[in-house]
Amino acid sequence: MIEIEIDGKKINITKKSMILEVANKIGIYIPHFCYHKKLTIAANCRMCLVEIEGVNKLLPACATQVSSGMKIHTINNKIIKAQQNIMEFLLINHPLDCPICDKGGECKLQDFSVEYGKSISRYKEEKRLISPKNAGPLISMKEMNRCIYCSRCIRFGKEISGLMELGMIGRGENSKIVTFTGESINSELSGNMIDLCPVGALTSKPFRYKIRTWELLNYKSISPHDSLGSNLNIHVKKNKVMRVLPLENEELNECWISDRDRFSYEGLISSDRLTNPMIKKNNKWIKVSWLIALEYITKNLRNIIKKYGTDSIAALTTSISTLEELILLQKIIRGLGSENIDFRLRQLDFSLDNKIIPWLGMSISELSQLNHVLIIGSFLRKDHPLFAAKLRYAAKNGACINLLHATDDDLLMPITNKIIIEPSKWLEALNQIIVSIAIKKSIDIPNHLNKIKISKISELIADDLLSNGLKSVLLGNTLTQHPNSSQLHIAAQWIATKTNSKFGYFVEGANTVGGYIANAFPNKYGINAHQLLHLPRKSYLLLNSELQLDCANPQTALNSLKQAKLVIIMSPYKHNLDYANVLLPISPFTENSGTFINAEGRIQNFSNVVKPLGKTRPAWEVLKILGNLLKLSNFNYNSSQEIYKDFIKNINDTKKIKNRLNNIVPNSIINTLINKYNYTLSKNYTSETLLNNLERISDIPIYFTDSIVRRALSLQKTNDANIPLAWISKMISQKLKIIKNDRVKIRQDQYSIELNAAIDDKLPNNVIRISTGHNSTITLNKMFGKITLEKI
Repeated sequence: MIEIEIDGKKINITKKSMILEVANKIGIYIPHFCYHKKLTIAANCRMCLVEIEGVNKLLPACATQVSSGMKIHTINNKIIKAQQNIMEFLLINHPLDCPICDKGGECKLQDFSVEYGKSISRYKEEKRLISPKNAGPLISMKEMNRCIYCSRCIRFGKEISGLMELGMIGRGENSKIVTFTGESINSELSGNMIDLCPVGALTSKPFRYKIRTWELLNYKSISPHDSLGSNLNIHVKKNKVMRVLPLENEELNECWISDRDRFSYEGLISSDRLTNPMIKKNNKWIKVSWLIALEYITKNLRNIIKKYGTDSIAALTTSISTLEELILLQKIIRGLGSENIDFRLRQLDFSLDNKIIPWLGMSISELSQLNHVLIIGSFLRKDHPLFAAKLRYAAKNGACINLLHATDDDLLMPITNKIIIEPSKWLEALNQIIVSIAIKKSIDIPNHLNKIKISKISELIADDLLSNGLKSVLLGNTLTQHPNSSQLHIAAQWIATKTNSKFGYFVEGANTVGGYIANAFPNKYGINAHQLLHLPRKSYLLLNSELQLDCANPQTALNSLKQAKLVIIMSPYKHNLDYANVLLPISPFTENSGTFINAEGRIQNFSNVVKPLGKTRPAWEVLKILGNLLKLSNFNYNSSQEIYKDFIKNINDTKKIKNRLNNIVPNSIINTLINKYNYTLSKNYTSETLLNNLERISDIPIYFTDSIVRRALSLQKTNDANIPLAWISKMISQKLKIIKNDRVKIRQDQYSIELNAAIDDKLPNNVIRISTGHNSTITLNKMFGKITLEKI
């Protein structure tokens, strides 16, 4: 610690701190444009000049490090004069278009011009003009004349998103911020550049010219789109969500949000919105009152149970549902005498049910502090954009990132070791790492792995995980969806335990952990989501789910729903009209209140920010009334807060929720599970047999993960929302003489689809990558497994 003096105040501060940082900590504001606490220092705006006694010139506070005994002045006539000159210089070419600028009311240049600017400019020459640029559907670069070259947008791309899409060309007043090679901005975090821009050069295209910022009301909320639980500022005008910005939470999303969180609000006002209860009669949809709709459901559920038994009914939901909704849904199903409820629609292997409750295994903030990481089965950048940013930060600080996956997507961070192989060989790869660790630690090799041969890359990963430092083995969404996920979990758990690594799951949705805590899955006497669709029920209640897009086997799901006597859809949107019998309009998260539990087990409550649209009602309210009509006990709630308090009261303490989270399978159960499988090495295919043994790997496009995002028009115009392609390896393309954009036919069991081909040199030889969760690919029925390909 050293002692310094700022504006007459003596303080003790750590070495290597910058003057601007110190001033901010003690509440002294120094004006600045280019400085941002999350970015490297550029010191190119010079607005933060300060005077240091003994130094004969003013220095930038953002780039000047404190030293012992330093006496700093942040405000005096000399500094103010310099800042006035800087402002005059910045306004030379800046257009005076504040009345039409979207940044008006939030613009630093506007604010500082009032404090430091002059009413009359001495500059009489023509202002510089920069031609507008098309940066894609999310960010507008039409007014780059306003740019003051703070370089925040450039530094963000390079340092946070990992994708440097903007750069500066030219010198002096000929300088320009441009996209590289004239392409659009495609990063999944690109919208943060809008927030970073201190002027109106980069603005939001969907929000552009919609409203003045001072007319907006600001409400806090939580993102429903992934397991981070990003904190949001939602801006509202006349009961309509106008834009979404990040709410700073240093432990979670810091000051960033993904584009999915930022722009998905457009889906809330989609033309697909369902605003009135509807019942299908004589194959026609008619609008009815809530009472008629719920009495219709009550009567038909009772008839089905009377005729076919309680096991004939089922409820399927997703992790976009709140804790309160899941609590009431499982109470209804169990109150009717059934165990057929599940939210894990894309999961195939349920061997670890009632043995673990998956979670991250650490705090989210620890991700950026890791030194050694093994990531297994994750499309990390697109599944979890901000988790990827935290691991990118760790990698920048020297962390070693190891990867096991079926695709070699660019994670925009250095990867130390990677194994890119077909999904059927993932277990073999993990077992090689296990054997290597066992040999290096001189411990017994598990009996079923005695004949394993170790590859060089497996040894390198084992060496890395045996190094000193904070370590973690992290399992991704794709591993959870893998048909052999329990065996992969056990192998990964062994690796984590023997290397003293933290062990966890990224988990798929906003409330996956909440789904387990709410007990919204079957106990040992019930059947899981996969079985509920392969063994059709007579009645399905679907909450917040477009089942054919949200499940692992879309065709199986459609076939089961078409056979059902009663299909009840509770959704904000009209969909699945062919097989549904009742449509109940429920509120999306902005019109609802409730609770999400994120990947680290953090409980976050939120309230509605707008009133429900039309006759839409929050799902918890609909389920409460339905429970009462069915004459079930304990459904007398007046608010979602009462449901939450009642739930917490029953488990005594919120701390007990986190204590229930557990990724570790007991050894006794591990031995039982291992013995259920006969371990055999995967075949090594030659080029002659390759085409008879192709495997599918499926990703879920980032802008098709849930019903809200699928209807966000601007996100659907991005490259990530393009129609899926059949991505094939170079070897397959050569064997079948397929080139880019050739039409190919893919078969999977009795199902087939035609797509355009694309070639990925980094794919394993016998892997075909086809996205799921998209209307154009639901005619295929499995996310994994054998697949055939032919050129049309």
